[in-house]
Parts: sequence; structure tokens; C-alpha cells
Amino acid sequence: MDFNTPLDRRGTHSSKWDLMERLFGVSPDDGLPMWTADSDYPTAPCVIDAVRRAAEHGVFGYSWDHEDYKNTVAWWMNNRHSWPVKPAWILTSQGLGNAIALCLDVWTEPGDAAVVFPPVYHEFRAKVEKAGRVVTECPLVRDGDRYELDLDDAESRLTGREKILIWCSPQNPSGRVWTKDDLISIAEFAERHDLLIVSDEVHHDLVYPGNDFVPFDIAVPEARHRLVTLTAASKTFNIAGQRTGNMIIPDDGLRRKMAKRLASLDYKPTCLSVDMIQAAYSPEGAKWVDAQVAHLNENRAIFDAGINAIPGVRSLPLQATFLAWVDFSGTGMDEEEVARRIRDDAKIAVSPGNGFGSGGALFQRFNFATQRHVVQEAVARMQNAFADLQ
Repeated sequence: MDFNTPLDRRGTHSSKWDLMERLFGVSPDDGLPMWTADSDYPTAPCVIDAVRRAAEHGVFGYSWDHEDYKNTVAWWMNNRHSWPVKPAWILTSQGLGNAIALCLDVWTEPGDAAVVFPPVYHEFRAKVEKAGRVVTECPLVRDGDRYELDLDDAESRLTGREKILIWCSPQNPSGRVWTKDDLISIAEFAERHDLLIVSDEVHHDLVYPGNDFVPFDIAVPEARHRLVTLTAASKTFNIAGQRTGNMIIPDDGLRRKMAKRLASLDYKPTCLSVDMIQAAYSPEGAKWVDAQVAHLNENRAIFDAGINAIPGVRSLPLQATFLAWVDFSGTGMDEEEVARRIRDDAKIAVSPGNGFGSGGALFQRFNFATQRHVVQEAVARMQNAFADLQ
């Protein structure tokens, strides 16, 4: 598998490349985009072959029968995650951002609150606020290089308006893989406060050796009456632009309510996205994912070693994802100076930590799902930008 051949994404309507100057002031001509969470190498050959076959067929008309798609998703979850999903449990959405928005629409009202555990994926807050709902932050506690739950503190932060809990597993941005006991604690917390759990598990295929990802539904099957699990092939296979995600809902009542809302919106997945995901969720796709994780693991090692050589800077060890969470608090610099050096001196576009909520200040998130030489170049630029600390 080739993950290291240079690929020019400029001028392809890539948000990662073509928006970096507008959003971060970093030119794509000499800058490195390490912000938004997609990868810079092509997707699996089996997926490309599926697109090629569709193009050669030449007809992209209405489609209707997607039971084979659901069977394929169920196969993947069972074979890759030991999760015996029934095809009937699966509903599709226009990506997982859309799925979160749908969950807020179906199971909350304007003015209701949603619980999140920051620092966490910034789009959780964005979706809640766009829906006219309120965010209740229940911050994670950092214990050395690891984030932990503090549910006693979380209890004290609830207002009584909370109706939904948006969970991130594996955790973005810290790369934390939650244990079964963690998930049981979250389920018990949700039960005490009658909260629907929306578990975003989009990074579940990108887990490093020595770590075991557990789907929420496997860890706590007794929570099914309040659980919606979100999955997608988007991060795993770099096909987020196809805007197709899964809402896996074992509970009949919850699923019927969401299905009714989808029907009212006349939503169905596109035929091309279905073809691509079915090709991805295959034995050939599985081999490609294994090779990709090995590539990412090496990138992670190179990035961490280089960044951690800068005094006062710490890249937290990841258990999953391709998103490094880097702590600059030991430099003695403020957020503005850290951001200036990364932007102007290193010429790298990254995701500012303060956007991830409480606990994100003086962090920056770096995406290393790219060619090896780009990671090496990024490390060299960062060491040069902070050379006065050496």
C-alpha cells in the first residue's frame, strides 16, 4: 500500500487545502495543512475501482434498494469490532455532523441543553448552538498524559435542562480509547438524568496496537433504550466528501422516531456513496485499513519524538485517531504567541485548542494523516519555530 506518494490537492475544492489561507493565513503554496480531519493520500484501491465501475456504467439514476448496503455495514461491525449489528438497526444520514443535528432535532426542543465532555470535537458545540440548544460542559480531568471522567463534578454542572449527551469514542482530540468501565459509568450517569446518549464512534477503525476499542452498545447493552451510535467510513477511508453516515439504533421506538423524521425530509443516500462504502467495507478494504494504521503509527512516532524534543512542548500519546493533541503550556508563552509561531514561522495550519472547549487552552491539534515526508517537514519547521527554547 502506498501512502507516501505526493498528491497535489490544491484547487480541488478541498476545504483542508483551499480554505487554509482564508481561515489561518497560511498559503497553500508553501504551507502545510494539518488542521481538518481528512487524510492526504488516496482512498483504498477497492473504493477507487468501485467509482471507476460506476463511471464506466455511466448511469446515475434513482436508486431504491439499499439492503445490501446495510448488510455490508453489519458485516464490517461484526468482523472488525465484534459487534453483531442487525441490518434493520441501521439508518443513514448525510454524514455524522448531519446525524448529530438530526438527533438534536428529533429528541430535544429549543432551549434544551446537551451535555459534552471537553476538550472535545468542536463541532459538537457548533451543532448544539446552531440548533438553538444550550451546551452544558462537563470537563474531562487530565491525569498526566491521560484524560479521565469526573462525574461528581459533572453532576454539579447540570441545570435540569439537559436532554441529550453527545459522547466521543475514541475521543477527539485526545485520542483516548475509553474502557468498558468508562462506558458503564457514562451509561449510569445518563440513566440517572434521563439523557439520550449519542455516541460518535467515527474514529473506531483507527486504533493503535495495544489498545482495544469497545463499541458503546457492546459495553452497555442494557442502555439500548437510550442509545444512538454514529459510525461512518468517512475518516477510515478518506471519503468524508460523500456525506454518508450511519445511525445504528437497536431500540425499535427510537429508531421509528428517527426513521419518521428522515422520511419527512425525503432523505436517502446517494447511489455512488453506497457503492464506495460497500467496496470499502470488504476484506480488501480491511487489509488497506491495517496498512494505513501501520503507516499512521509510524507517522505518530516520528511526530511525537520530534515535537517532544522541543522544551516545554508535549504531544500526548495517542491510543487512536490521526490527530495529535499538543500541549504548549510548558513554554511559558501565551496562546497568541504559540499560534503566531506555528502560523508565521512554521507555516502550518492547525486546529486551535481553545475551539475544543474547557481544557483546550494552550493546546493545538495536528493532523498527521499524510505522507511521511510531510510529517518530517512539519517536525523540522516546528523545531525551527521554537528554536530559542532549545
